[in-house]
Amino acid sequence: MKASDEHWMRHALDQAHEADASGEVPVGAVLVKDGVIIATGRNTPVASHDPSGHAEINALRAGAMALGNHRLDGCELFVTLEPCAMCAGAMLHARLARVVYGARDPKTGAAGSVVDLFGLHQLNHRTRVESDVLSDICGGVLKDFFKRRRLQARQTSQPLRDDALRTPETCFNGFIDQSAQSLWSVGGVIQRGWRMHWLDSSANAQGVPVLCLHGPGQWGYYFRNLMSMEKVRCLVPDLIGFGRSDKPKRDAIHEWNWHRDVVLEWLNILEVKPMFLAYARNAEPLVKLLMMEIPDLVDRDAIVSVPDARTGAIVNAWKAPFPDRGYEAALRALGPVDEASSGPSLEQAREVANDIASRAADTMGYCRP
Repeated sequence: MKASDEHWMRHALDQAHEADASGEVPVGAVLVKDGVIIATGRNTPVASHDPSGHAEINALRAGAMALGNHRLDGCELFVTLEPCAMCAGAMLHARLARVVYGARDPKTGAAGSVVDLFGLHQLNHRTRVESDVLSDICGGVLKDFFKRRRLQARQTSQPLRDDALRTPETCFNGFIDQSAQSLWSVGGVIQRGWRMHWLDSSANAQGVPVLCLHGPGQWGYYFRNLMSMEKVRCLVPDLIGFGRSDKPKRDAIHEWNWHRDVVLEWLNILEVKPMFLAYARNAEPLVKLLMMEIPDLVDRDAIVSVPDARTGAIVNAWKAPFPDRGYEAALRALGPVDEASSGPSLEQAREVANDIASRAADTMGYCRP
């Protein structure tokens, strides 16, 4: 790998971001000759209705026009994703000197992942290949894109009921924990088709399972520091009417008995047990109702009240789910935003996690970390 490879790959990443902004799969490419970019390309198959509109093909076409020659002798192509067979063939026909790519493509990669067209000795041209340049960054751009696409697909497949509102995701900018798995439930009969958002802090199901319940005027963000602790696997629902969950418009919907039944229905689908229950103090009415129904799921010795540092520093997070009064039915029915609340500090969260892990080892047979 040359010292300048990362420099040119960052230019290719700029093209990938432009593709992303246009709704295309974020792959970008730049064509370099004698230390100068002579052409750029990004994915355009959707916009151009062209199955060959890959970033590499677009860069090759632009480079050939710029040089006035279909042969691109002495040129190097930098692309954020391993080329497919179509693009690899075009690069060989163009007589490129070198191809440098970022992330590997285990499904269609033609530079070694699935096939290696560049390694075929029967061909009359040799193009050198370098791989894995800024691979984590290049791969991360693609993962983020497809994660957003899956989320959009879920939202489309879960239409909003006429008697509810859905807070725009942009309202939560800066408050979403990218390390936790973001999930959505439409439940069963009890949930009535209103969508409930929940977080799983351990996608690989490691750590002691902990059901985390917020109170009125809060949402899952209350437990952000606890979710960062490796000893526990936090399952954190945003109660319907709060956070990123749907907001039924009628105040009368929001009774603690109904929220209890929604949580029970969701837990039954989830099938995770045994577990601990960690709650914000103002969620006590819900916790008391739950404990009458799920003694086999949560032992009374496995209930933890999570302290609140009460710094008043995150009031904007509590206001984020409620862009206007139309979204506030749950607040009117169950209680307002507590502007001083801030959830547990990192140190408080660490103490809670350690306490849970210790108790779990003694009572539930989990191994101590």
